[in-house]
Amino acid sequence: MAKSRFEYVKKFEQDDRLLPATWIVIRLDGRGFHKFSNAHDFSKPNDERALALMNKCAERVMHDYPDIILAYGQSDEYSFVLKRTTTLFSRRASKLMTTVASCFAANYVYHWREFFREISLLYPPSFDGRVVVYPSVEILRDYLSWRQADCHINNLYNTCFWCLVKSGKTNDEAEKLLSGTLSGDKNELLFSQFKINYNDLPEMFRKGTIIIWQEVIETVTKTCKSSKEDDFPSERHVQRKRKVTTPLHTDIIGDEFWLEHSRILDN
Repeated sequence: MAKSRFEYVKKFEQDDRLLPATWIVIRLDGRGFHKFSNAHDFSKPNDERALALMNKCAERVMHDYPDIILAYGQSDEYSFVLKRTTTLFSRRASKLMTTVASCFAANYVYHWREFFREISLLYPPSFDGRVVVYPSVEILRDYLSWRQADCHINNLYNTCFWCLVKSGKTNDEAEKLLSGTLSGDKNELLFSQFKINYNDLPEMFRKGTIIIWQEVIETVTKTCKSSKEDDFPSERHVQRKRKVTTPLHTDIIGDEFWLEHSRILDN
């Protein structure tokens, strides 16, 4: 950058580099998505197209920034966990948050037609973001457990609420009926009044989506030129390893997932 007498203004920039050797989590939330979902006629309480689009955007973000070791999403939010040794953007919080948020939002618009073929995008979505650092695996796991517990609590409530509304109750009546109820009460309401076993609902609705990197072996064909001019080129098949993003809908609160995928948080 060329020197000039105006360069002193750089001194007003604050150093927002995050602590080294800590897990960086970037969480995005849809801004005004209640209005956005109504405007685009999302199915209630869950729209599989909208959730699949969110997952697609998260995978694209991970491919653009491979330092993200996993992502967890539910409803209109997504959390991205960067490996604790990352030096991406010199660990500057503002750079990390704005880049991930803009990449996610851009992909939401870009891939909209893949999932909402008959619904035009009336206006672009926006996402706010925050960056938090966690010093240990235990606290990082507790953060992810908190988000999955939030997914379950919200989805159980919303499933009951929309069943009541679709059965003829007003929004106020449905809220009043659910006020003060525990999870057991809500499960009983779903089964007794609507013949719905909550545990039979899709796991993506109940548990959200966790996306991880997995190694796959693929076979590719290579053309080999012959050393003799009269011979035709030959083909041979070779195997190679490649990392791909894999969406899973499973429990991440217990130990089973982390034991099976222990390499994710390997020091």
